[in-house]
Amino acid sequence: MKQMLDQMRRQVLVPDRPGRIISLVPSQTELLHDLGLGDRVVGITKFCVHPVEWFRSKARVGGTKKVDIDKVRALKPDLIIGNKEENERTDIEALKKEFPVWMSDVRDLKDATDMITRIGSITGTEDGATRMIKHIDQAFNGLKPLSPALSAAYFIWQDPLMVAGGDTFINDMMRHCGLVNVFTSRPGRYVEVTARELAAADPDVILLSSEPFPFAEKHIAQFNMICPGSPVRLVDGTYFSWYGSRLMHAPSYFRSLLEEMIPSGGHP
Repeated sequence: MKQMLDQMRRQVLVPDRPGRIISLVPSQTELLHDLGLGDRVVGITKFCVHPVEWFRSKARVGGTKKVDIDKVRALKPDLIIGNKEENERTDIEALKKEFPVWMSDVRDLKDATDMITRIGSITGTEDGATRMIKHIDQAFNGLKPLSPALSAAYFIWQDPLMVAGGDTFINDMMRHCGLVNVFTSRPGRYVEVTARELAAADPDVILLSSEPFPFAEKHIAQFNMICPGSPVRLVDGTYFSWYGSRLMHAPSYFRSLLEEMIPSGGHP
C-alpha cells in the first residue's frame, strides 16, 4: 500500500497496483482507457460513454450525481476515482468510509495535466501519462488564439438558461481559443442568465454546447432572436469540458471551430 495525495490535498492509501478500479467521471474513464488499464477498470457510470466498448461491457454503478453504493460494493474496488465538481459530496463521503477514493479538482489545463500525472503514478502507468502530457502540451502550444479576441457566451443549459462562468475548465479552454467569456465576472461557476442579460452582454459569438444539455439546430433561432448580431455555433462540449486524454485532440477541434468563426480572418 502507498499514500497518494489527491487534488483536494487529501492523503489516500491505495494499493501498489490497483486492480479493481471504479471511475465516477466520464472524462477520467476515457483517460483510464487510453492509459491502457483495460480489465483493471471494473466499473463506470452510465454517463461514461467513451470508449464505446467500455460503455457496452463494463459494470455501471449509477450516475455521476447518484452513485449506487450497493453496486459499488458488489464490485469490491480497491480504488475509486472521482472529481470534486462532478460527484456529490454525500456519495463521496459514504464511499470513503469503505474504499480508497482519490479525487481530482480541475479548473484549468495545468490542473488537468497534474491530474493525468497523478493518476499515472497511482495506477503504474507513468510512462503513458508522460507521453500523453507531452502530446497535450505540443497540441496546445500549436493552437493560436484569436487575435483580436472575441467575446463569447457559452451555454450549458436551456431551461433555465445557464452559462459557464469564470472559475471553470470551460472558461480556461475558451481563453486558450482567444474567446473572452462575457459572464466571467458573475459569481458562481455555472450561472443562470436571462435573455435580457444576454442581450445586454451582446457577445461577438454564442456557443451552444452538446452537453450537459443537448443543444441542437432547433435552438439556434431562439438565440438569434435575443442577439440578432451574434453568430450562434453548436459546439462539441466534450472538447471544452473533458479534462482527460481528450485534451490531446481538443486543439485540433478548436482550430477548426475558430476557422469557421472567422473564415477570412476578419470579425464574424
